[in-house]
Amino acid sequence: MENSKEMKLKYDKTVWKEMFIYFRTFKKDFMILCCFMISLAVIDLSFPLLTQYAIDTYVEPQKLEGLWLVAVGYGILTIAMTLIVFTFIKFAGKIEMGLLYKMRKDSFEKLQKLSFSYYDKNAIGWMIARTTSDASKISGTVAWGVVDLVWGIAMMFGISIVMLIQNWRLALVTLITVPLLAIISVFFEKKMLVSYRNVRKINSKITGLFNDGIVGARTTKTLVREELNREEFGAETYDMKRTSVRAGTLSAGYLPMALFVSAIGMVLTLYFGSVYLAGGLITYGKLVLFITYARMFFDPVLELARIYTEMISAQAAAERVMSLINENEDIKENSEVLALYGNHYEQKIENWEPLIGNVEFEHVDFYYNEGEYILQDFNLKVKKGQTIALVGETGSGKSTIVNLACRFYEPTGGRILIDGKDYKERSQNWLHANIGYVLQSPHLFSGSIKENIRYGKLDASDEEIIEAAKIVNAHEFISKLEKGYDTEVGEGGGMLSTGEKQLISFARAIISKPKIFFLDEATSSIDTETEAKIQYAIDNVLEDRTSFIIAHRLSTIRSADVILVIEKGKVIEQGNHHELMENHGHYYELYTNQFIEEGERDLLNQHERKNEEKEDGKKKSA
Repeated sequence: MENSKEMKLKYDKTVWKEMFIYFRTFKKDFMILCCFMISLAVIDLSFPLLTQYAIDTYVEPQKLEGLWLVAVGYGILTIAMTLIVFTFIKFAGKIEMGLLYKMRKDSFEKLQKLSFSYYDKNAIGWMIARTTSDASKISGTVAWGVVDLVWGIAMMFGISIVMLIQNWRLALVTLITVPLLAIISVFFEKKMLVSYRNVRKINSKITGLFNDGIVGARTTKTLVREELNREEFGAETYDMKRTSVRAGTLSAGYLPMALFVSAIGMVLTLYFGSVYLAGGLITYGKLVLFITYARMFFDPVLELARIYTEMISAQAAAERVMSLINENEDIKENSEVLALYGNHYEQKIENWEPLIGNVEFEHVDFYYNEGEYILQDFNLKVKKGQTIALVGETGSGKSTIVNLACRFYEPTGGRILIDGKDYKERSQNWLHANIGYVLQSPHLFSGSIKENIRYGKLDASDEEIIEAAKIVNAHEFISKLEKGYDTEVGEGGGMLSTGEKQLISFARAIISKPKIFFLDEATSSIDTETEAKIQYAIDNVLEDRTSFIIAHRLSTIRSADVILVIEKGKVIEQGNHHELMENHGHYYELYTNQFIEEGERDLLNQHERKNEEKEDGKKKSA
């Protein structure tokens, strides 16, 4: 999703000023690189002056004595130039990689800090493109752009000074085409920036389609979307090709125009220089000097023209990367909290109070889009060790309540208290370190089963990992695997069944012995046998711990202390299972309907199993 702010359709120096402020940690490196480039420009300027001296002193008078000194001078300058070129290429490459590292590191750190709302609004492809292609584009443009920019300006300034000193009239003839180049640059500027912005936008879309195609491969096949996906991707890549060709055409048009203007300058210098030579106003050596400088002058001009197109191209990437790095965090700690508890990466664990487990929603309002309330004046008081089950239709606000309690989002009105204190007065890390969260669709990271369980407690021993697995009844199936706990789970846990992934994610959630548990329909997508194992684990693990359970199968929450029936962000019924069943209200209807459906399903499964057994018996008899 693109930044919604309107961008100026021209070269924006404020963007680059912001970029260079951002890169201020490399200030010393850039200054050293500038010194290299100025030194190289001085050497480049010295060659024509040495040639002029040789022509006027030795060649034209036909004197060969002392000419060897000129050759020695050339040799010394060549060696110096070789060393400088080697050093600045190495140094510029180091800066480029340093800039790229900083942008990717800061972008990734920002993504770790941003709340769920940012991920709700931005596509994965958009974020990937910022930290990959856009960051590479900027680092290359800045590092090597500084090289060519400083060298080009130093060369143009030095050549202008020397030519004005040598013969100011001929110098003005040579420099007369510079304003024309400025006019051409302004003409091409807007068109190139628009084209390059479009290229970057389409590149993000293509990255997103790649991601969707890989992550959603199973869905693609089950929905037979291969042809549709191919057509969508083909349309975007064709658009990328067309837009890139247009951008390249504009750049290709700009550079030849600049080359044409430089050729005009060369012709004017040669013509008037020959006239001045015929009139005895300059020497042969000076004419060669001006012709050489005229050619050399327009080399940096062409380099600056190229840099300009690169800056226009990279500006779109710079805007997008900085928009990510400077993105405001919806959930931010105040200065007092940071001073006491630390931040995401420098945590002051020694100051963290123990979490007891009392949770209270006090007149809480919440909306994702302003004015469209999900919760309004929501109140709930949960005591330590209580199990709260949330029941209701999709979109009723169940997950929102859990996400607010976890502080993945913050209330837009009212407050949430943990152990009697507004949870904004403590750090997010303090709360998150004390909670366990099991999702309906568990996500495992690439690596082994052992590594995935250890993510819940990084300093956990192998014994603790096995103990956690035993508690959730995962040890039995893990032990049967060829490599046991060292078995690789694959991308996203793709090498395991949904039930196995759920058991591992449950072990990961309990290994740190959190004080508050959140189960978001954790048993809705698994088989009955695995559900029974997890339900047994839940009963053991949740004892004396505060827990919130979003329930799909109502049979799993009959032992909950309090069941809340949610409808449009409001609690319409509240009580334990027996109380709600006796009321014959909304919960009673939901439970009885689901009980009948599950009973019918069980009978159907039993019937199918009997038929299969009969068929197997017939085959054996035959």
